[in-house]
Amino acid sequence: MKPMYVYLVTNRPRGTLYIGVTNDLVRRVHEHRMREGRSFTAQYNLDRLVHFEQFDDPENAIRREKALKKWLRQWKVDLIEQSNPAWRDLWPDITV
Repeated sequence: MKPMYVYLVTNRPRGTLYIGVTNDLVRRVHEHRMREGRSFTAQYNLDRLVHFEQFDDPENAIRREKALKKWLRQWKVDLIEQSNPAWRDLWPDITV
């Protein structure tokens, strides 16, 4: 079974956030970076991967995504800053 990922993208540090879930993180972030379609992420230029978590079970990944979407914004910011305090784009890390 392929791993699942919950991820957060933004347009700048402490900017607009988008939370998603996918089984192909590289493909999905690439789509965000190319601003494909008329999506929320394309409209707000959300192309900077700032956080992701890997799951072996799709149900757990979806459950985590839904939980994160209910979190207060500050909790999401704190989550990002725990592992990525500079809000560095993690794209190079996943495409190595």
